[in-house]
Amino acid sequence: MMADLPGYLRNCLHTGKLALLAILVSGGIVLQILACALYNNWWPMLTVIMYVLLPMPVLFFASSDRSSLLSESDNGWVNATKFLTGASAVGSIAIPAILKHAGVIGWGALAMELSSYFIFVLAIMCYIRMDDNDDYSFL
Repeated sequence: MMADLPGYLRNCLHTGKLALLAILVSGGIVLQILACALYNNWWPMLTVIMYVLLPMPVLFFASSDRSSLLSESDNGWVNATKFLTGASAVGSIAIPAILKHAGVIGWGALAMELSSYFIFVLAIMCYIRMDDNDDYSFL
């Protein structure tokens, strides 16, 4: 279906995909900052640590073949990557929940933190789907 479209229209659609990713990531960052600024409490910024740590196992331990992360593997490095990525993802949800349970943040900050997390997850899923088309890879 995409092959039938003229080249300029295909490029426009691909640019729209990149713009969507930029808008999603920007929206997640804005919600993250608003969760802190609106309630005058900067403790929710602890989740940024988990956002930074989240892609690190994939960058360090996964091979260039990312499909091994989506299937069962006997490779110990791939299994360690899956475990560390999962722990970071759970930590991204757990930190705001623990802060709310301890009475450090309110319900509004918790809602903004969790919605920021889900927007980031949506952006990552869109990137993975877009990367499957292989139009932006240089390798």
